[in-house]
Amino acid sequence: MANLVANKVGNSFDDNTNDTAKNVFDLGAFVGDLTFEEDMGSDDVSLEGLEQELEECKNYDVVANILSKGTKLREYTKGVENNIRQVELDSIQDYIKESDNLVSLHDQIRDCDTILSQMETLLSGFQDEIGSISSDIKILQEKSMDMGLKLKNRKVAESKLAKFVEDIIVPPRMVDIVVDGEVNDEYMRTLEMLSKKLKFVEVDPMVKTSKALKDVQPELEKLRQKAVSKVFDFIVQKLYALRKPKTNIQILQQSVFLKYKYIVSFLKEHGKDVYYEVRAAYIDTMNKVLSAHFRAYIQALEKLQLDIATSSDLIGVETRSTSLFSRGREPLKNRSAVFALGDRINILKEIDQPALIPHIAEASSIKYPYEVLFRSLHKLLMDTATSEYLFCDDFFGEESIFYDICAGPFTVIDEHFNSILPNCYDAIGLMLMIRIIHHHQLIMSRRRIPCLDSYLDKVNISLWPRFKMVFDLHLSSLRNANVKTLWEDDIHPHYIMRRYAEFTASLIHLNVEYGDGQLELNMERLRMAIDDLLLKLAKTFTKSKSQIVFLINNYDMTIAVLKEASPDGGKIQLHFEDLLKTNTSLFVEELLLEHFGDLIKFVKTRGSEDPSSSSGLDKPLTVAEVEPIVKDFASRWKAAIELMHKDVITSFSNFLCGMEILRAALTQLLLYYTRLSDCIKRIVGGTTLNKDLVSISSIMYEIRKYSRTF
Repeated sequence: MANLVANKVGNSFDDNTNDTAKNVFDLGAFVGDLTFEEDMGSDDVSLEGLEQELEECKNYDVVANILSKGTKLREYTKGVENNIRQVELDSIQDYIKESDNLVSLHDQIRDCDTILSQMETLLSGFQDEIGSISSDIKILQEKSMDMGLKLKNRKVAESKLAKFVEDIIVPPRMVDIVVDGEVNDEYMRTLEMLSKKLKFVEVDPMVKTSKALKDVQPELEKLRQKAVSKVFDFIVQKLYALRKPKTNIQILQQSVFLKYKYIVSFLKEHGKDVYYEVRAAYIDTMNKVLSAHFRAYIQALEKLQLDIATSSDLIGVETRSTSLFSRGREPLKNRSAVFALGDRINILKEIDQPALIPHIAEASSIKYPYEVLFRSLHKLLMDTATSEYLFCDDFFGEESIFYDICAGPFTVIDEHFNSILPNCYDAIGLMLMIRIIHHHQLIMSRRRIPCLDSYLDKVNISLWPRFKMVFDLHLSSLRNANVKTLWEDDIHPHYIMRRYAEFTASLIHLNVEYGDGQLELNMERLRMAIDDLLLKLAKTFTKSKSQIVFLINNYDMTIAVLKEASPDGGKIQLHFEDLLKTNTSLFVEELLLEHFGDLIKFVKTRGSEDPSSSSGLDKPLTVAEVEPIVKDFASRWKAAIELMHKDVITSFSNFLCGMEILRAALTQLLLYYTRLSDCIKRIVGGTTLNKDLVSISSIMYEIRKYSRTF
């Protein structure tokens, strides 16, 4: 085909004779002359819109150049056509020059098509084979996933089956240990395994439908019965050990029972009836053992009891009416302290000390007030209750067992206490027991053991009414006291007042840290009763001075005793201090009137008058009227002061109190004499008495001399 085209082109070129060789293709001869004149002149050409198009094309450089040069469009068009034709002819010439190469390229393309066709066939075969392999791989993958799932299911089934077999089978070793083994640590571990198997066959509903259970269940039931029987015998044997005399219960509980506490858990789960038997046996055993221990301990303590007071040992009962008070004037350390607290307060400082060991105390022949035995008994009760409560909670897992166990010991202690309390007339001892119970409640609270709360509250509630009853007996003894039988012709402190002071000081001391308002109210009632009785006793003295001295001695003694209990002073102490001040002033006046009566009467009646005034009913003061008083004082004032000193020394039991009263009397005397001196200075002619007047400095010296004896 290419050759045919070349031949045609060559033939057309032969007609041209000017510009080109014979191989040059003449485009004009081939195409012909293109003319547009006929076309342009035809009726089909329309110039409508030409102006608008020229306006739009004026911005194009070519169009603008043509329009600006005025070139005719036809000529320009013809030139363009010629140029295009020439370019076309040049392109054809270039194609003819490369014809061989194009033919070669065509052959190569055809060979390539053949090769690519073969490759396409080969790749199509590969594609078919790969599709087949992919489907095989997919099948294998599905088979692998299926096998993996089956394997997983089999493993799960195997593990469940293995666990099932492990949980349901009864190893021969387990049978041997349960049937023939001793109860020890290994036996406890075997019981745990047996318990797991029993729970397994009882809880899991699938197990109940298995055929394996029919073979195993009878054997498990036999093992359960054997284990329950064996551990029951073991526990009962250990309970018998608790009943042996001198057995240390706490050590046995900690070292034996708690070591095998799983037995109780096993019985709870797999032998309820036997568990209740063990529980009842333990309660019965411990109830009897503890009851016997406390009964024996109480009997031993009763031998150590020191009787403090009887129903007649009251504040207002006269000494001669009781055999106990016949020893009232013996030193306190050699007689029972019925009213004084003394060393009995130490029991509160030793509140947490161990309980008394009766046979040791009895060997030393020491007797104790009941509050010491009371503290010791309740200390033992607290320690025993704490140990037993914790053991019951740990061993049985039931706190309620404790109350069943201790019902017996509580009854034994209550019987003892109920026999002691109605015969107890020791108010100090009762108050000490109330404080002991308070401290014991605090101790149990710190231990966080609530098992004795109700018991201690009950004891406390029983102690208060008894204390109130005994306190009222003391109060009644003062209100109903026979003054005639109590009165003694002695101005020193009365034993009734000393009893009251010691009794009140004891109660104040025992109330310092507690602030019990009811107790303070009762002590105020007692104070009013002793005030009335003391005034009645004072009035039995015929002399006013003796009455005052009696009251001062008693008040001073009471204040001294009360200060030992409460140095800062309470309401009762302040009350007696006011009474002491009042009676001290009265005594000072009585004492001065006895020795310087004329001087005092003159100063009180005439000392404040104006000597130069003659108005009024009284006559003016004169030297003659004052002179006897001055000379009398000057002649015997030192002797009188010495007599006052001796009088004070013999009248007052407390030397310091007497010296204070003497100093007050001398100070008052100095004031009276100073007023007398001032009065003399105002009298006409009073200077004549200066030679008889005692100087103030001399009196001051004498006062200081007696003050140095303090």
